[in-house]
Amino acid sequence: MTLPTLSRRSLHQAYRDGRLTPRKLMAEIAARCDALNDHNIWIYRLSAAELEPYLQTLDGHRPDSLPLFGLPFAIKDNIDLAGVPTTAACDAFSYTPSQSATVVQALIAAGAIPVGKSNLDQFATGLVGTRSPWGACKNSVDPDMISGGSSSGSAVAVAKGLACFSLGTDTAGSGRVPACFNNLV
Repeated sequence: MTLPTLSRRSLHQAYRDGRLTPRKLMAEIAARCDALNDHNIWIYRLSAAELEPYLQTLDGHRPDSLPLFGLPFAIKDNIDLAGVPTTAACDAFSYTPSQSATVVQALIAAGAIPVGKSNLDQFATGLVGTRSPWGACKNSVDPDMISGGSSSGSAVAVAKGLACFSLGTDTAGSGRVPACFNNLV
C-alpha cells in the first residue's frame, strides 16, 4: 500500500476521500514496523487486539470531528500508557500503569492512536541512543551512525514513517539531538 505522507493534512484528506481508514493505516504501520524490527525502535508495540479499542472509538467519528483523528503516535517508554508496561529501558523497574499520563490521555481523546512505547537510553540518561537492553536504536538515515538519545526510538519512529509524531523528553538535548541526527529538524 502506498500511504500519503504522515501529516495531519494528507491523512485527513485520504480519510475524507475514502482512500484510507485508520484501521488500514495501522495495518500498514504494523507491516512497516515488522520490516524495521532490526532498528530496535520499540520496547513495546501494541498488537492488533490492543489497537482495536482505539480504532473502534474512531469508527463513530469523521476525520474533521477530532483534531488528531487517526494520527499514529509513539510514546517514549518513560511516559505511561494504561495497561502497557513502562520500563524507562530498565526491566527491573518495570511497572504497568492503570492510567495513562495526562498528555497521552489528551492525545487519545483528540483521536490519536498509540503505536507503542519507543526505545530510549536507559532512564533517559544519554545522548547516543545505544544504552538500552532492547538494543541500540539505529539511525534512520545511516544505520552505521548513532541515532542520538535519549529519545532515540521516538525520533527514529517519526523519521521512518511509523508515527506522525512522538512523545519524548529532553534533558540536556536528549530530544533535540535525536531529532537532528535523524533529519527531522
